[in-house]
Amino acid sequence: MKVIIAEKPDQGAMLASPFKSKKQQGYIEIHPNEIFPKGAYVTWAVGHLCQLIAPEKYKPEWKKWSLERLPIIPDKFQYEVERSKYKQFQVVKSLLTKKEVTEIIHAGDAGREGELIVRNIIHTVGVKKPMKRLWISSLTKKAIYSGFQELLTEDKTRNLFYEAYTRACADWVVGMNASRVYSILLQKKGMSDVFSAGRVQTPTLALIVKRENEIEAFQSEPFWEVLATFKMNNKTYEGKWQKEQDSRLKDEEMAKKIAAFCEKKEAVVKEMQTERKEYQPPYLFNLSSLQATANKRYKFSPKKTLDVLQQLYQKGIVSYPRSDSSFVTEGEADTFPEILNKLSQFDMYKDLFPLPVQSIKHNKRYVNEKKVTDHYAIIPTEQVTDPAKLSGDEQKLYDLVIRQLLAAHYENAVFDYTTIVTLVDNRAEFISKGKQQIQEGWRKVIFQDDQDKETILPLVEQGEAGIVSKVKVKEGKTQPPKRYTEGQLITLMKTAGKHLEDSELEKVLMKTEGLGTEATRAGIITMLKDRKYIEVKKNQVFATDKGKVLIRAIGDKILASPEMTAKWEQRLSEIGQGKASATMFMEQTKKLSEKIIQDAISSSTEWDFKDLNTTSIQRVASKVSIGTTVGGCKLCDGKVLDKGQFYGCSNYSATKCSFTISKVILGKKLTTNQVKKLLTSGETDNIKGFKKGDKVFDAKLQLGESSGKVTFLFGQGEATTQVK
Repeated sequence: MKVIIAEKPDQGAMLASPFKSKKQQGYIEIHPNEIFPKGAYVTWAVGHLCQLIAPEKYKPEWKKWSLERLPIIPDKFQYEVERSKYKQFQVVKSLLTKKEVTEIIHAGDAGREGELIVRNIIHTVGVKKPMKRLWISSLTKKAIYSGFQELLTEDKTRNLFYEAYTRACADWVVGMNASRVYSILLQKKGMSDVFSAGRVQTPTLALIVKRENEIEAFQSEPFWEVLATFKMNNKTYEGKWQKEQDSRLKDEEMAKKIAAFCEKKEAVVKEMQTERKEYQPPYLFNLSSLQATANKRYKFSPKKTLDVLQQLYQKGIVSYPRSDSSFVTEGEADTFPEILNKLSQFDMYKDLFPLPVQSIKHNKRYVNEKKVTDHYAIIPTEQVTDPAKLSGDEQKLYDLVIRQLLAAHYENAVFDYTTIVTLVDNRAEFISKGKQQIQEGWRKVIFQDDQDKETILPLVEQGEAGIVSKVKVKEGKTQPPKRYTEGQLITLMKTAGKHLEDSELEKVLMKTEGLGTEATRAGIITMLKDRKYIEVKKNQVFATDKGKVLIRAIGDKILASPEMTAKWEQRLSEIGQGKASATMFMEQTKKLSEKIIQDAISSSTEWDFKDLNTTSIQRVASKVSIGTTVGGCKLCDGKVLDKGQFYGCSNYSATKCSFTISKVILGKKLTTNQVKKLLTSGETDNIKGFKKGDKVFDAKLQLGESSGKVTFLFGQGEATTQVK
């Protein structure tokens, strides 16, 4: 009898689906069959059943956060069962310890985290029975069946466990020590909130804050451009004045003089060049490129893309979602004709068939076994489903995956890029640029950005003469750097901060030294949002004051270095390949933690956050604080109490006294200290960041002595406004 351990209940059900079975509480019993002559049990984790234990469980004195007790470094790391998942752990344990069970089949996700999740359960149970590994890249019945026929020996994936275990322990050490030292030191600066810091999340946050600082420091400057319309023998086109390839003038008067000079003057074509460029179809998707595309097209967050993709994977209709490869092997390429034939039957894709390229089996751009890592690219499986029958989000993502495969079977897109240099009165030079699509190719299949509009220039010849029929001056302003979208953040993390334009996305190397892994990047971005370091508005990423405080405190130290973190990721990857020592890596991590603590303490005396709203960075009131007195009521002799969502009078029950102060005013959460000051002195200090519609403003809050109404108090000479 064998026990098969999956990572999630849905996967467990899929693994049992090719066989006759009976569902039990927490597991499925597979009846005897050709693959399992004695039958088998399929059970599952619910994500991580086991977690690293808290510091105080190693040493009670580690519970208190104090500088004197840092660094916190256990002699040996220990795992424990999560309390909320104890029931399922007991189910797995009871199956593993049955006498008739003679072999374990590890069927977690075929990646690092899956390796860790299942092996941790087995180690925590303490059984030492022979183990084999199911390693498949899709959950079709065919893939499951053949996967059970070709199980790997346990040692083939053992190094991946070492990598994932080392990653978890290293993150624990760096995270515990960095979070504690910065939280303690920043508390001394008046901020009671917890400042979580980590090996990957902090360098990622540093990149976001760096861009935020660039935007805030940017000073927009006006510029002027001179635009002329040329008439050449009934042919008309527009050009932009330039000198030494720069078209912007900082002096408006100079721009007007150039325009006046060019008015109705003779114009001659100095040069006309046309360059033809061919664009190959895009690579097949890996997770990062799919997350970037789904964000650009549908504004999906990276986490949403991964979650929806996981649903499609568990339905058996796409391959393994956390793949970092954009290539497939010849074996997968052999399935494409069947997949494409099924797709051609659906209304959504009928007009894309027949495909111009019948087979890509011998095209190294897509089929390259040497470039397939643990998994191949994300593709539709042969278990093809009509997208129209899926839910909205599933349909959108499945369609993207399908179209990427279809595009690979199309020809190159071909464009002509034309440049005309026109000389006015032998002095003023104007440049005109045009673009014309010659062959649509794969662009028929893939969504195109609106920026890809054509500008067709007329055919003129060198030396052809005409006149300037119209000339105008156009004013513009220099623009600050753009904020990152969540999709761009994924690419930014993958390239360790080397920002790539969209056109360069497919050039990202498969083995780039990035921040995090394909599987963890979406989680890191979600973590930064949950910890209030960043906000995402209309798909743009903003750094909060809390995020700015932490990165300013860390400065240019190693904890915020994307390049250094990328090198750590590379070393962890080498552990997974059996090329590096996990023990040596952990020794280096322990030394790093000591350095992080020293850096924080030594630099804390120079920290300056005067320009940031630090008063808002406070720990959220706990249930313990409810009922706490913060001052006296302005309408009666009662006391003002913390009532959870607001502050209210203690006499409400007896006299129905209506005095209240909201805890959140125009998007700004008030601190207890601000409310106390409002009640004692009648007004707060200046508070930054109130938001009304698109307007953001700073103001004091003022409390009316007799009315008890809270109003905004602006600078001298400005009116007060009642808070609504």
